[in-house]
Amino acid sequence: MTEFRGRDIVSIADFSRQELDYILKTTDGIEDLAKRKPDLIRGKTCAILFFEPSTRTRLSFQAAVQRLGGFVLDMSEPRTSSIEKGENLTDTIRVVQNYADVIVLRHPLEGSARLAAEVADVPIINAGSGAEEHPTQAMLDLYTIMREMGSIDGLKVALLGDLRYGRTVHSLASALSLYDVKLYLVSPETLRMRREFVELARQRIEVQEFESLEPILKDIDVLYVTRIQKERFADPAEYAKLKGYYKITAETVRKMKPNAIIMHPLPKVDEVAPEVDLMPQARYFKQVYYGLLTRMALLALVLGAL
Repeated sequence: MTEFRGRDIVSIADFSRQELDYILKTTDGIEDLAKRKPDLIRGKTCAILFFEPSTRTRLSFQAAVQRLGGFVLDMSEPRTSSIEKGENLTDTIRVVQNYADVIVLRHPLEGSARLAAEVADVPIINAGSGAEEHPTQAMLDLYTIMREMGSIDGLKVALLGDLRYGRTVHSLASALSLYDVKLYLVSPETLRMRREFVELARQRIEVQEFESLEPILKDIDVLYVTRIQKERFADPAEYAKLKGYYKITAETVRKMKPNAIIMHPLPKVDEVAPEVDLMPQARYFKQVYYGLLTRMALLALVLGAL
């Protein structure tokens, strides 16, 4: 068995399929284990350093720590910290590690989590680094697919929307490439997935790129929708041209397989019509709960409680 105690979680590329399968298996049993042992990480402290806005990721990590019996240190507002005085990220990490057993970091710059891991003496969990990666989101996405579909192997998965700036799809494409799946990438030409992630996936699995969802809609088992990320665009006019490029409606869903599922990392804006929320294919709110379980498992593993 791979040793997870003290391990950084920076990139999906750092994990093998065997390791991901072990994380999924651990996640499957963590809820019952936490009920039997609510003090699984008692005495351990998790520092949450978010330099970008977040709802689900921040709250799920907070809830995960508390459900396992640990303590949370939350830098909820960077503008009230020494960052505002000009302190750099490495100094912040070197300071905060004295207060915590693990640090969960979200930062707008690519490479930030890797840099933090290089200077920290405690594990770093990457909760989003620029438009680069979001590994724990990919892990919870894998768990959602496994729980809802019974298996990941043999599926046809479509990633739709902003594949250029969406860090969730970068990590998910890398993770899915370790499984026996067919991967469809659907995006406007200007928002195609970065070539390094596409080529990595193509070395392992079949990958096809489309601008329209229509040719594959009836074939896919999993539709993973992402929003067009306004905050990543340097030019507001470019965002305005692409906003609303895709819209998943009830009519779209009715063309899909009856047992297909729709996922979304959230927040969703206007890319999924409200009526879809009530359809049985919608799994994105369940996905949020699975995220809590996945992060509980990761914390327990990294802190050596399992």
